[in-house]
Amino acid sequence: MLFGRRRTMEENLISKSVVSTVVGRIRDGIRREIAESERYLPDDGRERGKAARKKVTRTALGNWELKKNRTDKVNLIFEQEKSRVQDLIPVRHERMSASAFSFYRATDVIMASDLGSMPNTGIYVQDCGDAHISNFGIFASPERHLVFDINDFDETLPAPWEWDVKRMMASIEVCGRDRNFSEETKTMALREAADIYRESMREYSSRSALDVWYDHLDMETLQRSHPENITEMSQALLRKTMQKALEKNSQKAITKYTEKINGQLRFRSDPPTIVPVRDMIGENKLDMSQDKFIKLLTLVLKEYRLSLPRERRYLLDQYRLIDAARKVVGVGSVGTRCWLLLLEEGDKHGTLVLQVKEAGESALEPYAGKSDFIEHSRRVVEGLRAAQTYGDILTGWVRVPEPDGTRDYYIRQYWDYKGAFDLTKIDEQDFTGYCALCARTLAHAHAKTGDRHAIAAYIGKSEKFTDAMVRFAKSYADQNEADYETFLKWDRRDGSFCPII
Repeated sequence: MLFGRRRTMEENLISKSVVSTVVGRIRDGIRREIAESERYLPDDGRERGKAARKKVTRTALGNWELKKNRTDKVNLIFEQEKSRVQDLIPVRHERMSASAFSFYRATDVIMASDLGSMPNTGIYVQDCGDAHISNFGIFASPERHLVFDINDFDETLPAPWEWDVKRMMASIEVCGRDRNFSEETKTMALREAADIYRESMREYSSRSALDVWYDHLDMETLQRSHPENITEMSQALLRKTMQKALEKNSQKAITKYTEKINGQLRFRSDPPTIVPVRDMIGENKLDMSQDKFIKLLTLVLKEYRLSLPRERRYLLDQYRLIDAARKVVGVGSVGTRCWLLLLEEGDKHGTLVLQVKEAGESALEPYAGKSDFIEHSRRVVEGLRAAQTYGDILTGWVRVPEPDGTRDYYIRQYWDYKGAFDLTKIDEQDFTGYCALCARTLAHAHAKTGDRHAIAAYIGKSEKFTDAMVRFAKSYADQNEADYETFLKWDRRDGSFCPII
């Protein structure tokens, strides 16, 4: 049986040696869970935080030395792309080449390598893994309230807390340069973000675990009364962004991406961004009929269904799959296998669009250790569930046997009141406020999933942490620009690096 229950499928797919490795990894994970549960006590945490300063001082957190012509680092991009859909790689490179900020968004693999080479505090949290400021946004809670949170966990993994902070801080400087903001604005945004992270972590350290868990940034509350100490954002921007989020739902996706063909609702064709299954079969990109492919995807959905909480399976069971299309998403994700699935209620009263996105090894794994989970997609979903305040109720995972091996996919609603602040248009004051919101949100994710007492004790009350983060952000933005220039020198004809003509 191709898609049986998870345990049966894994037994058929994994050799005894791999099973042994997995069992060992699970045991290590259990030991780590026990150790973590014992150390999340205020006094112990504070001692751990202060001890971490001996491993890496707060001032040393800001150290980065510019290195030019790093062809070895840029080659990590091309190594990463070997497992991706090759006819989409030119699209990825085009998007990465648009600006230094676009390049930064797509090169978590480079920064992970850099962070992994540096001393770290040894205080682990559930890292987002790619916490640049474009990976924060708005979506709906199960109660249909708009919340602000991290929205991308493709690289999530337990890792040192400061890796996420450095990724976020450098992105502020890189984005500010991309927008030609003044030096004063960029520095203000950096200092505000670092200060808010520090102050938020100290606040969370003084609160109960339950209070921390339930804390969140509700957009309506944010609009009525801005959090203390965070630079206020304009009401006009908040209203506009919230309104766009409310309009971006499954029905909007239906309107944008589908059409009636012979009286039946189907995905419309807009290559390379969206390519329906019928077109891929016509171009010989799938070696089966459309009906057979839809039946295969239906089996995939049955397997994915088992990863959902039982009460949510009742909701999914009311829909049937009627069409699918390949979708190009984002910048860094271009080339990963991604599908949109069109589902319809049995009585045709409602429709639903799901996104099926490939998950591979986290960019952090070579440096922070292997995931405890067999499936990369489960790593993403479990990390998301831990770090986010509210997640999409239909987020789940599946492992799929394919002709060239197995691939992992996570599945979620495509648009569920999804919104983002437009960083290409945001003004300088709102930019500072936005960066502060990102910092608060990141601190919350770390406080939920790590030792908030240790992090707060390590950071302390002084400006040393803020000064270090500002210094690192500016230095690493220089590094990103140098790597971007090296990337632009790459000769796509023979894979070598050459001077820009």
